[in-house]
Amino acid sequence: MSTSDENDQTGSYVHAGKAFDRDMTYIPDRITVDARDGWPVEAGRYRLAVSRACPWANRTIISRRLLGLEDSISLAIAGPTHDRRSWTFDLDEGGVDPVLGYERLQQAYFARYPDYPRGITVPAMVDVPTRAVVTNDFQQITLDLATQWTALQREGAPDLYPEERRGEIDELNRWMLHRVNNGVYKVGFAGAQADYEREYHLLWSALDELEDRLSRSRYLMGPAITEADVRLFPTLVRFDLVYYSHFKVNRQPLFTMPNLWNYTKDLFQTPGFGDTIDVEHIKEHYYAVQTDINPTRVVPLGPDPAPLIEPHDRDRFPTDTWGPGGSAPQPPLAAEVVDPAHTPLVVQGR
Repeated sequence: MSTSDENDQTGSYVHAGKAFDRDMTYIPDRITVDARDGWPVEAGRYRLAVSRACPWANRTIISRRLLGLEDSISLAIAGPTHDRRSWTFDLDEGGVDPVLGYERLQQAYFARYPDYPRGITVPAMVDVPTRAVVTNDFQQITLDLATQWTALQREGAPDLYPEERRGEIDELNRWMLHRVNNGVYKVGFAGAQADYEREYHLLWSALDELEDRLSRSRYLMGPAITEADVRLFPTLVRFDLVYYSHFKVNRQPLFTMPNLWNYTKDLFQTPGFGDTIDVEHIKEHYYAVQTDINPTRVVPLGPDPAPLIEPHDRDRFPTDTWGPGGSAPQPPLAAEVVDPAHTPLVVQGR
């Protein structure tokens, strides 16, 4: 982990006296069957750039796994930390992505927009022939993986975004985005006491609602996994690891909330979810990068992630995890297996 001045990002996240306001303007292009934006669905054409540390990128890694798109969309994995300029491919030999030939994700953005004015974010879909970014709209990417890439999905892929329930899923997802997924950041990056307290209470009110909701069904929408679960899990699995202490969302640990905690353990143990989680990358990212909150950049040794693989009680509910005709995904590709030292799961690649 570098400790250069370039990696000191003080002032990037917290602004004294101000509430946190995430810039939600992303590149709106989509990859679709009809190539409406000039980007057709095509096996092998696109590379998904992610970091295992980032919850927004985590969603796309999960969706790609569940839908069996690993052979159609390759994966570029950036390291857990970044500097003021960009995520970097420091995990790869020579610090260069082997397909794109880039050291920094920034290069893919600049290949299309030389004066790109916003943050260089993951996830990002990159066009391999031109080595230029296509989109970084994390909200839309997973929906398109579910609906536009169906011809290339594996046999038995779950319908994560069933047409008859899209309105309900969209409504729940919008609420979770503002109150939970981004809610933890609104608390953690609050620059004033009043903003912190307001967002703290809104977050915990939402988590209490989800605790109640999950007292009635195995997953958010009933007996089967949907897009809503793909969006909630990355936040919950990071809660006790980092948010509880780092973001000061410390009313209580998640493990004291029986439905949310057992739901998190259940999904962690479900193929395609927990096997995407690198605990050490998550902790290193938040504690080392966000120097506004943790100026020493000391990364805590705890908590122990082993309880994530302890028994859960979610099978007390009616269950059809993969939906009609669905099945569990294959194990991850051998090259994409999380370092065994960074996870309590024991996973064999294929």
